[in-house]
Amino acid sequence: MKKLLSLFAFLAIAVSALTLVRAEDPPKKADPNLEQRIADLESYVNNAARGADAADAKITSKISGAGPGHNGFQMVCAALVLFMTLPGLFLFYGGLVRKKNILSVVAQCFGIAGLVTILWWAFGYSFVFGDGSGPWWGSFTKFGFLNGVDSNPNTNYSYWVSHNVFSMYQLMFAIITPALILGAIAERMKFSAVLLFVGLWMVVVYFPLAHAVWGIDGAMNGVWNAKASIKAIDFAGGTVVHMSSGWSALILCLILGPRLGFGKQNMAPHSMTMCAIGTGMLWVGWYGFNAGSAVAADGIAANAFTTTTIAAAVASFVWAMLEYIIRGKPSILGFCSGAVAGLVVITPACGFVNTTGSVIIGVLAGLVPFLACAYLKPMLKYDDALDTFGVHAVGGTLGALLTGFLATKDVNANLATNLDKIVGSTLWIEQLKAMAVTIVLSVVATVVIAYIVKAVVGLRPTEEDETQGLDLADHGEEGYHG
Repeated sequence: MKKLLSLFAFLAIAVSALTLVRAEDPPKKADPNLEQRIADLESYVNNAARGADAADAKITSKISGAGPGHNGFQMVCAALVLFMTLPGLFLFYGGLVRKKNILSVVAQCFGIAGLVTILWWAFGYSFVFGDGSGPWWGSFTKFGFLNGVDSNPNTNYSYWVSHNVFSMYQLMFAIITPALILGAIAERMKFSAVLLFVGLWMVVVYFPLAHAVWGIDGAMNGVWNAKASIKAIDFAGGTVVHMSSGWSALILCLILGPRLGFGKQNMAPHSMTMCAIGTGMLWVGWYGFNAGSAVAADGIAANAFTTTTIAAAVASFVWAMLEYIIRGKPSILGFCSGAVAGLVVITPACGFVNTTGSVIIGVLAGLVPFLACAYLKPMLKYDDALDTFGVHAVGGTLGALLTGFLATKDVNANLATNLDKIVGSTLWIEQLKAMAVTIVLSVVATVVIAYIVKAVVGLRPTEEDETQGLDLADHGEEGYHG
């Protein structure tokens, strides 16, 4: 009898405990009323937070996960940015090298795409966009192996785009950035050395720089981080992409030394037709690069689309007309180089400037990089094979600075969030600080990494292999027969 009473007492205590646990469970969120559902739709159209996104929200949302329009736009933009590298960049660069090295450029672009994707999956995305570890570097583990990166939005970066789509979009930026460096060292760096250099460079330069500029708690993210130590702005990659790759490219080409026969042999592009086709692909893909950086199909994306078009067209025209005036003939290479320069210079500014600003940028983009390529390079005699420094470093630096002068809150109201007092006045000083950090990091890191690679696998092929061409030496294939 005592045992039976003890059993009943134990069951009573257990039931009471379960009742208390249930009583302490958080109340289930209520379904939204009609007014709240309409507000969610308005938020979707305006690319704003839905009511259910608030930390203390008492309601659910009938629009679960990502918004189809913004999500679809972002997937198309991601594809366009990949299109810039494969095949846009390798056709643009491939046409500018000699025919014995065309496949080496293609292979390097493909190799970088695969290597960077693996790094991005393992820890790169987490390092850049995993917040909470500090303003200068992200978390290696928060999103490591893309854990937790699912189809629901990460509202630090977008209310309506899936986290996995956002991560793939940003991956395309990570792929093309080191690929730009190839232009300066084309025809004279071993495939193994390229891969080892890029792997180290991504970890030391790209990942921390991208976190500082674009991470929600980044040290140079002036738009979204109220505590940023450098309140700079970079809409689509003036510092992160073009300055970092361009300045690193200059240092790497100086360490490598010139190509065999540089200044003595004819090293003219083997196919300007291929280069022109690649340029057209880059221009089309750049809409994904710039408009897509709005991370929504909204008015800011529309502005970026417009200013990108104007700056590229104006710069292409200005570069070729300068050739016409100085040399008597406008070249296809001039049109192509000018278009790319215009795209580079407008990149950090496209979502922050109006159409008049984009025309100013286009004119200067056609002028300043032209002078760097046509006069500075011959004067200093460095072998930047495909003018990566002249276009991307000079152009990216110019664009970052011009953004500080030309950005306006009339175009992008986000500039009034944390930067209201400096836009139109001292923003350019913050831009100078970000430019200085980018240059120092890129230059110092490139020197160290280049000499590590040189010690481990060597940088250059043998003279016999370089003379024969990297297509056969590195890949056992030829781009052309007969």
